[in-house]
Amino acid sequence: MVHVYKTFRTALRALRRNVMRSALTCLGIVIGIAAVIAMAEIGQGSSYMIQKSIASVGANQIGVEPGASHAGGVSAGAQSALTLTPEDAAAIARECPAVQWAAPSVDARAQLIYGNKNWGSASVKGTTPDYLNVRNWEKMAAGSAFTDEDVRRAAEVCVIGQTVADGLFGKESPVGKEIRLKNIGLKVVGVLPRKGANMTGRDQDDIIVLPYTTVRYRLSGSKLTFANGTASPAAKSSVNSLNAVYPSQSVALYPPISTGQTANTPMVYRFNDLDDIYVSAVSPEMIDTAMEQIRGVLRERHKIGPGEEDDFDVHSSTEISQALGNSTLLVTKLLLIVSAISLVVGGVGIMNIMLVSVTERTREIGLRMAVGARGRDILRQFLIEATLLCLIGGAIGIGVGRLTSHTVSTLMKWPVMSSATAIIAAVAVSATVGIVFGYYPAWKASRLDPIEALRYE
Repeated sequence: MVHVYKTFRTALRALRRNVMRSALTCLGIVIGIAAVIAMAEIGQGSSYMIQKSIASVGANQIGVEPGASHAGGVSAGAQSALTLTPEDAAAIARECPAVQWAAPSVDARAQLIYGNKNWGSASVKGTTPDYLNVRNWEKMAAGSAFTDEDVRRAAEVCVIGQTVADGLFGKESPVGKEIRLKNIGLKVVGVLPRKGANMTGRDQDDIIVLPYTTVRYRLSGSKLTFANGTASPAAKSSVNSLNAVYPSQSVALYPPISTGQTANTPMVYRFNDLDDIYVSAVSPEMIDTAMEQIRGVLRERHKIGPGEEDDFDVHSSTEISQALGNSTLLVTKLLLIVSAISLVVGGVGIMNIMLVSVTERTREIGLRMAVGARGRDILRQFLIEATLLCLIGGAIGIGVGRLTSHTVSTLMKWPVMSSATAIIAAVAVSATVGIVFGYYPAWKASRLDPIEALRYE
């Protein structure tokens, strides 16, 4: 043990003789290790943000969308078919054991008005209370969610996102206030907690959620057309059967429907389809099972035979997270390869400097051998010198790497996460580089002939 300690002391003394040369020799190792640490921390931070973004959408979420319609052999594109109904959502929740919640959904975009303010970019989502469970919106920031009873009676109530609340109400509490959406007034019963942007950059808080039956029976829009006091296109083009029965009838058989009756009991002649069905699996491990069960239920309900193509699409958020995770992992691996090249370059520099050191200290080596040092002692001394150089460079590189990652996080607002594994790996790699690239110069020094070494000028 004492002998090893003396060898370390001798190695440190040798490195201190040429401080500048030792520092420049470590530079390659410092750059390589710093790059490894910085890339590992930035990569882990990116992965964490992807996972967090997925969790904000709903960690176990599965989406069901209509398939593509075809006319004359030409596809109209995804979600162009009218194949999903509220009954499909109810069947999925009832018949799929791996499904925890299933919520029908219809989408629209409309101008929201409150007093003299308006908000035009909000996404209108007609659904059920289970949608809030699927999206991890169970707890309201203010107020409460609408209920299943509100859905049954198509109540004129809604909950709004934080962006809409800030845009329309400012610092005023929205709960209990009435906003207008197209031709109806909606009472705000709750405000959703803030989620921020999703993976595509879309603001998840720019949303208004209300019962889908309210959208279905009371609103009008591109997919929501109603016969409120006016005949449907089909009715306008058809023959009035009463005229055929009573050709001379000049007075209507029934009194006309009042404006109040029309508003309270709109007659729907279109829109029984859904834009989406939002589903939540019992657990992340059950997502694939839930997707298979959903396909089975929908194929049976839609009477799709064996070998026939589905008229719907089922996808999960894990597919998106895996794609983004794979992209991040690929970039991280490429950067780590570049870092590894830096370490190799640094190792070659250490080998070069150690060879120069052996040449400069040939007489010293001969003298040590002459007084009893053996070849393995010389080999150990030079290996320790090379390893110390690499370990010192690795320690400095760890500090520089962590400083670099935090600087990037501060200036560019990128997420970073410290990685104990990367630090341990950096130390191990530093020692390995020192041993691998320092071995040949040490071996060469140990093979010198003492007499020839003493004669060396």
